[in-house]
Amino acid sequence: MSWLPDDFVHPVHVPVPDSALHLRPIREADASIDHPAVMGSRERLWEMFGPAWGWPKETMTAEENRIDLRRHEKEMVAHQSFNYALLDEEETAVLGCVYIDPPERAGSDGEISWWVVDALVGGEAERAFDALVPQWIAADWPFRQPRYLGRDISWQDWLALPPAP
Repeated sequence: MSWLPDDFVHPVHVPVPDSALHLRPIREADASIDHPAVMGSRERLWEMFGPAWGWPKETMTAEENRIDLRRHEKEMVAHQSFNYALLDEEETAVLGCVYIDPPERAGSDGEISWWVVDALVGGEAERAFDALVPQWIAADWPFRQPRYLGRDISWQDWLALPPAP
């Protein structure tokens, strides 16, 4: 049984209200703008995702990042999981990401997490993005019990949950 309905069509462009930013599925071709975003915010991202995902490692190379993005792109095509890049209007910079994944832990039907680059932390763009993600998930995704990792449950509490059935 799939975690999403067979006829589900994932969004391909999501504007962030009151900004020049938007979300779209990340691609392998984004590696040259994604790697600097990830590595420029690596310490904070490791605090968020490291214990659960082991990402991003301190020595992640541009090639390892490209391979990772290729995997994300293939997973999206197969509707296995989704990684959306937060981009500026001209798509010259990755400014964050949203991950939409099947449940690894019991109690939800989708697990969502997101981040912004260090330069946006605490600013208007981050606030707009933080407000958008749950609204977008509720409006455009077929989840009845989404879980917002690091938001409505700490990563530590999430890791303590039993595996999804």
